[in-house]
Amino acid sequence: MRKNRVPERVLFISLMLTGLIFLFAPQRLTSKFQFAFVRVFCWPLSVSRDISLSASGLMASAEGAPADVVSRTRYNKLHNRLANVTEWLKQERQKVETLSGLRNRPAWKGVNFVLAGIITSTIDGLHSELIINRGKEDGLAKDQFVLANESIIGTIFKADNRTARVRLITDPASQIAIKIEGLNKDRILQGTGDNSAKVKLLPTKYRVEVGEVVYAQKKPGFLSTPVIVGTVAQCESNKDNPLLWDITVKPACDIGTLTDVSVIVMNPR
Repeated sequence: MRKNRVPERVLFISLMLTGLIFLFAPQRLTSKFQFAFVRVFCWPLSVSRDISLSASGLMASAEGAPADVVSRTRYNKLHNRLANVTEWLKQERQKVETLSGLRNRPAWKGVNFVLAGIITSTIDGLHSELIINRGKEDGLAKDQFVLANESIIGTIFKADNRTARVRLITDPASQIAIKIEGLNKDRILQGTGDNSAKVKLLPTKYRVEVGEVVYAQKKPGFLSTPVIVGTVAQCESNKDNPLLWDITVKPACDIGTLTDVSVIVMNPR
């Protein structure tokens, strides 16, 4: 039996005419045809998609979670670590800026500055001291001078391996050699315990004005140049000995608000 066969030319012309009809047909009619096609083949396509997603999920489970996906716990841990490192870098940058500003001055050539944070501070009538988080391992030693806001605030009087104690200039046990602006006389500055200090044994024949600067004197091996410690806050005749001045010195910075200090290390190893 001979099968009926549609000539290829007729088939080609039929398909071309069908395409032209869809091309020039109104959009309203073509849209209906598209929606009808979607309704007919919606279920087979959805089944195929579900099978594909299930297969992908099984492969991911077998091979482990993708490298760019982490758990919430891991994410929180990494987020906290980033916050800590960012803050640490910020503090280190501030330290570098502070130390660079000090080292760039000719008077401090060859001097090392050890930046230290304040662990605790005791400022009352009996004691005025700090405990800092640097010690012998960082080159600290007894009698080294301590800076804050570019002024001397005290000296190291005890150093352990990783911590040290700073005796402030206002402590009653503190005694450092000083000179007053405009006077070529070395004297001793002793703390009074009430956030101030007194200049000892200066005769009244020397003129002293309120507001004049008081400097810590040079000390071989510890301080290579005079550095401000405070200013004269009061100057009057001593009640017990009218021939001597009773001079009160106010520290050059507000020690109670400090968070870190710099220790001057001369001739560092």
